[in-house]
Amino acid sequence: QVQVVESGGGSVQAGGSLRLSCAASGLPMSNYCMGWFRQAPGSEREGVAAISPGGMTTYYADSVNGRFTISRDNAKNTVYLLINSLKPEDSAMYYCAAAHWRGLGTWWRSELNYRYWGQGTQVTVSS
Repeated sequence: QVQVVESGGGSVQAGGSLRLSCAASGLPMSNYCMGWFRQAPGSEREGVAAISPGGMTTYYADSVNGRFTISRDNAKNTVYLLINSLKPEDSAMYYCAAAHWRGLGTWWRSELNYRYWGQGTQVTVSS
């Protein structure tokens, strides 16, 4: 049984940092692209970052580029999202998901391409 579990969310003040973690069990994470998505109330789910199976390629949404850093430790079956310089507009539920790697391109942005999902971890940023 595949399980994807996010952790590390919380309530922080603007300008602060958080590191989200995503642990997967029941699947060889090293074979999957891992992505982070977020969804604020009333908004669509948005892909914010993704990392290739070996970790050599990373993608970021324009809205977070320079502030978010995705990384992975395949030995621990864990992927991370470091968020710096948090803004109130970063407040959302953050989800981790696994997808079969499709090579370079923009496919990583679409949640339809991801097979396994976690339940999410809430990030709330106050001004």
